Amino acid sequence: MRPVWQLVLFVSLFQTAAFGAYKEIVVDLSEQMAYAYEDGDIIFEGRISSGKIGRETPNGTFRILEKKRYHRSNLWPKPNGGAKMNYMLRLTNTGIAMHLGHVPNRPASHGCIRMRNGFAQRMFRWAEVGTPVYVEGDAQEYLYYHRPVLTDDGWHYADEYGVIDFHD
Repeated sequence: MRPVWQLVLFVSLFQTAAFGAYKEIVVDLSEQMAYAYEDGDIIFEGRISSGKIGRETPNGTFRILEKKRYHRSNLWPKPNGGAKMNYMLRLTNTGIAMHLGHVPNRPASHGCIRMRNGFAQRMFRWAEVGTPVYVEGDAQEYLYYHRPVLTDDGWHYADEYGVIDFHD
């Protein structure tokens, strides 16, 4: 008869190998960040750009429905076909997805979640169809706290650090 610890070790290794780690993506619209979690730990993170005013990214719980390395939008046509949305992770059947795109450090998309070059490819490789995606927060909060403020020294963002030159 085998010791109990060997049996427990075998079962836990089999479960991890057979089912893999539990993966989930959390998108925080208030911080304009996305986080990849594996078994409760953040594996990697990256800056995103969500929907702008009037085209807000919806909050909610989604699952990745489809992955497509090369994708062109049928909702946002350009002169040479639809807008490029490579490394696409589809969240809804109504046009919301995570994909490679311009991330100008503010909400600027038509509702999708844009990811920077490098981050989009890593998320695409890591995530699987069926991975849960939790979208939470308020992009307007991000805009409020990250708006530029005019001071005597010019325009600055409210969350910037300042240097104080103090002399006796």
